[in-house]
Formats: sequence, C-alpha cells, structure tokens
Amino acid sequence: MSTDATAIVGFLAIFALMMLRVPVGIAMGTVGVLGFAYMIGDIGPALKLLAQSPIRTATDAEFAVIPLFLLMGAFASASGMSRELFRASNTFLGHFRGGLGIATIAACGGFAAICGSSVATAATFSKVAYPEMRAHGYPQSFATGVIAAGGSLGIMIPPSTVFAVYGLITEQDIGKLFIAGIVPGILAVAMYILTINIIAMVRPNFLPATPRHSWRERLDALRDIWAVVLLFVFIIGGLYAGMFTATEAAGMGAAGAFIIAILRRKLSRDDFWRGLIESLRTSASVFTILIGALIFGYFLTITQTPQKLTEFLTGMGLGPYGVLVLIMLMYLVLGCIMDAMAMIILTIPIVFPVIKALGFDPIWFGVIIVMTVELGLIHPPVGMNVFVIKSVIKDVKLSTIFYGVMPFVITDILRLAILIAFPILALWLPSHM
Repeated sequence: MSTDATAIVGFLAIFALMMLRVPVGIAMGTVGVLGFAYMIGDIGPALKLLAQSPIRTATDAEFAVIPLFLLMGAFASASGMSRELFRASNTFLGHFRGGLGIATIAACGGFAAICGSSVATAATFSKVAYPEMRAHGYPQSFATGVIAAGGSLGIMIPPSTVFAVYGLITEQDIGKLFIAGIVPGILAVAMYILTINIIAMVRPNFLPATPRHSWRERLDALRDIWAVVLLFVFIIGGLYAGMFTATEAAGMGAAGAFIIAILRRKLSRDDFWRGLIESLRTSASVFTILIGALIFGYFLTITQTPQKLTEFLTGMGLGPYGVLVLIMLMYLVLGCIMDAMAMIILTIPIVFPVIKALGFDPIWFGVIIVMTVELGLIHPPVGMNVFVIKSVIKDVKLSTIFYGVMPFVITDILRLAILIAFPILALWLPSHM
C-alpha cells in the first residue's frame, strides 16, 4: 500500500473508532502506533513512542498552562463571580427590550476573561441566567440560544485553553495569541448584542423588558465585580507588559482566584475539592488527546502527509484566500462530528504548514481558527455548547436551542468574514507588545 493510501486509511480508521465511541485521544494514539509500525515494518519503535510520548507531554512545563487556567476558572466559578457579573450587567442593561439577553452576553464576556472554557461558561450561565430570563417571560429558544452563543466566548476572550494549545502545537507565543484575541473578543460581544437589538426591533413583542434599576443598585452591583476586573487586568496586563510568561500567568491567575475566593469567604472546602477534581478531569481529557495526537503526528510525518497536502493545496491555483476558505469549510464540517479541542489538536499539525506556505500570519490564523472552532460549538447538528445546556436544563429540546442560536451562527459567519478582511483587528495589539 502506498504512503498516501496508508495515510487515508489512518484518518478513516480514526473516524471509524470515534463513531464506535472510542475517545478521540485513544483513537489517534492507537492508529498512530499501528500506522507507524506498518510504515517501518517493526512494532518495537512504535511501542517506544507509546511509552515515551505520555511522559514527555506530562512533564513538559509549558503544558502546565492548561490545568492552571482551568483551575483558575474553577475557583472563579465556585466563588460566585459569574452570578455577580450577571447581576451587574442586568442592573445596567436589563431595562432594555431583550436586556436580560444583552446582560447575559456581557456577563459571559466578563466571565470568559477569567475562565478560558466555553463549556464551563455555557454550563455556568445555564444555571445563572436561564432561570432569570424565563421568570421574566423570555422564550425558551431565545434564552438558551443566547447562553449557547455567550458561552462560546470562553475560548475567544483570553485566557483561552484553545489558544494555549494552538500556541504549544505551532510554537507561537501564547501571550501574543491571548492579546490578539482581545479585540476580536470585544467584537464578538458587540455583534452578539447588536443581533439581540435587531431581533428586538424586528419582533418587538418577542422580547420583554425588565424594570429600570436605580443608580444605587447599579453602583452596589459594580462594587461586587472588582475581583473579576482585578484578576483580568493582573493576568493580561502582566502578559502585555512582559512581566511574566503565559505559564507564569496561568499560575498567578490560579493563585489569584484562590486568594480572592478565600478573602471573600466564597470558597468552601467542598467547593475547593470540587474545583480541583473538575480541573483535573478536564486536564486529563485534554492531555489524553494531546498524547494521542503526538503519536499520530509521528505517523503523519513518516507518510509526509503535511508536505504533500501543502504542495497539493498551493498548486490548485485558488490563491491564498481560496485555500483559506477551503480550510474553513473543512473545520465547519469537522465541527459537526468533533469537539473543539480535538479538532485543533488533530488538524493543526497538518494545516499549519499550508498556512505558512501561503504567507499568512500565524498569530492571525490562530485567531481565525479559534473563531471557526467557536462557531462549531453552536452550529448543528452537534454544537457542544448546545448539548451542555441541554444537560443542565432538562426540560428544553435540542431543536429549541438550535432554533434560538441560529441568528448568532449567522453573526459568527459575518464576524469571521470581517476578521479575514481586516487582519489588523487581531494583529494591532500584539504588534505593540
């Protein structure tokens, strides 16, 4: 069998194992070991890869950025920061038509700045914002759609675990990737809010408004969000000023979230252990995928798949942006069958050489790829955020959530086009570091 045919069989085998509900990391690792052994005709070196790769990945200090940021998000969530953000947003924005939806988006954006996980953001606001919106007469579809869209901000607004993984795989500066996500993240919040305003204008009786809050209530609510502002400014400000690396920022953030929670007496012993267990569980899942992808990467290297794909795509005559559109379409299709982290880890080693050959900026492409993956979190038929919301809110149908999130899917596609047309939106801040 030729090397091209072997590579194709390898990919088909991974998807077949995934359809059989084998975890993505295990599927990639299994195919990587067997494919490597087949290519060199000896199982011994392949088994050595299986023995060495987990140790090499688990002991790499740079990878500590992932569990530390996850731990920071767990402590921030346990200390009630999400509820305080929603309350503060609601006091300023709730009286507008559709205001609770706008407040949810604003609060999701704020929480994303200290969490870094879309799934965690969606799950948290399913508990915080959904009951409030339903109590004030908001339709189920709109309430869940807003939460699904707002939750996707978790991987765009820094710190983001997906940005961190992309940086580790492509050997790009994670700090610059975080800074590059700030303006696109703000743009995402603004465009989601604009979408809600358009819905309110087109269907004025669809979305209610809540009573206006007094300035005293607003100021009281603002005082409660000092911890979020302090934590975000400390982490991102330190990165931008070059005070510490991304891994050091993750450690500072986790320690800062823990200290703030203790000082505010918001972190019980049960919450502490629950946060550790949640971050450990998620970290184990991410590291399993990383290790599997690393082993599968050796198989791809020996088949020369990245080099051949680069030659094929650059020789099609479509031009750089034509190839980029093809890559984006591939990610949208993969988003129907894979979660965000698995997509990034499996495909970036193959796609990144193509992007470099086409002359695109790696930092800008990191933002584009995270935006595309973010879209995959909410578009049908999978939409990881949609299933997370369904698991928290038992009485809502999946079709109802997908119906509610569709306007935000259209918004995301438009935002992706804007970022492709104007790379400066992602590159201006990193260029001043």
